[in-house]
Amino acid sequence: MKYTETLNYLYTMLPMYQRTGPAAYKDNLDNTILLDNYYENPHEKFRTIHVAGTNGKGSVSHMLAAVFQKAGYKTGLYTSPHLKDFRERIRINGVMIPKNEIVQWVENFRINNELWKIEPSFFELTVALAFDYFARGKVDIAIVEVGLGGRLDSTNIIRPEVSVITNIGLDHVALLGDSIEKIAAEKGGIIKPGVPVVVGKKQKETGPVFMDIATKTGSEIFFADQEYKIPYSMQDLSGKQVMKVEKNGGMFFEQLKLDLLGLYQLENLPAVLKTIELMQQKGWLLSDENILDGLSDAAQLTGLMGRWQIIGANPKMVCDTAHNADGISQIVRQIEQTPFENLHIVFGMVNDKEPEKVLSLLPQNATFYFTKANIPRALDEKVLKAKALKFGFKGESYSSVFEALNQAQKKAGENDLIYVGGSTFVVAEIL
Repeated sequence: MKYTETLNYLYTMLPMYQRTGPAAYKDNLDNTILLDNYYENPHEKFRTIHVAGTNGKGSVSHMLAAVFQKAGYKTGLYTSPHLKDFRERIRINGVMIPKNEIVQWVENFRINNELWKIEPSFFELTVALAFDYFARGKVDIAIVEVGLGGRLDSTNIIRPEVSVITNIGLDHVALLGDSIEKIAAEKGGIIKPGVPVVVGKKQKETGPVFMDIATKTGSEIFFADQEYKIPYSMQDLSGKQVMKVEKNGGMFFEQLKLDLLGLYQLENLPAVLKTIELMQQKGWLLSDENILDGLSDAAQLTGLMGRWQIIGANPKMVCDTAHNADGISQIVRQIEQTPFENLHIVFGMVNDKEPEKVLSLLPQNATFYFTKANIPRALDEKVLKAKALKFGFKGESYSSVFEALNQAQKKAGENDLIYVGGSTFVVAEIL
């Protein structure tokens, strides 16, 4: 097979949640365990950190990977979904898995599966590929991001050095539960017996859930935001965020730079720092210099995209993959602190979210360009516009992301702001 044929097999022949939604979701680990056994349990051949959460888990995973890379460890990174290239999901030291590696592995799987007769989902097979690649690549450690939920996620066969859970919000309610507490219980499913767990943010609804799971599993639990505080953040001339970091009331880093923009990174960073602290206690050699250098160049080292990413100037154009109520509320806060004359929002969603909840958070002082990504899950742009008009928004609908962005660019002045978001897949198309 050629690489394009391999991708076609992965995207169209296997159930894929990102494209088709809940129909592709598996509520058990049966296929994952079968695949892991057939590949001789590759997940047991390297150390891991497991990262779950509603928002922020991708940023936390990339920041951790950057620090380990700077410390000289051969570092695997597994994340999802990808934005531009399937290979973004699987990296070693920031370098994407080679195309020929994917082609050969998938071809071998298809041959072997004539005997195995497994019917994996896209995600199940991708996890198996990643773990096998990391094992054969002899990584020192892999940062593994949960795909969806935690308890039944295909990544949840690992026994990590540390489990990390970022903030919890209402998302994927049809699969994970219709309350914060139920969703927290699913995310908390990554907590393993005797493995310390770092929770990024102590929330009223989720704190007791995580503490109960940790007590039952004998896992030490830490709420990172109770120890690490970031009083302020500003942007320097190079475009990086500069932060003062305190720990337990005292100075920790007087000036920490981060090349990931967005004020929400101030909520993600405590989880990163607490995880690093626990890893240091386990004997991993991670110096202050490694931390500062890694975080300063995190996006560059790991290839992270789509987090308050500036993609144009005059007018300023920004995209972000935030796609649920918690994420969008952070984006609105960021927009409020961004100078502009007029605001233009290119916006699309998927059809298994709750658009009314998200739309109710968006600013009224904007011109909207409602659109849809080119995937089956995309919410029809006319339906999205009709729902938005009930909230008093003004704007038109466009059948493609490119058309919507093109119209926004035509109408925007050089001192205006164009924001592109609402769905990971909308951002993927413009990148």
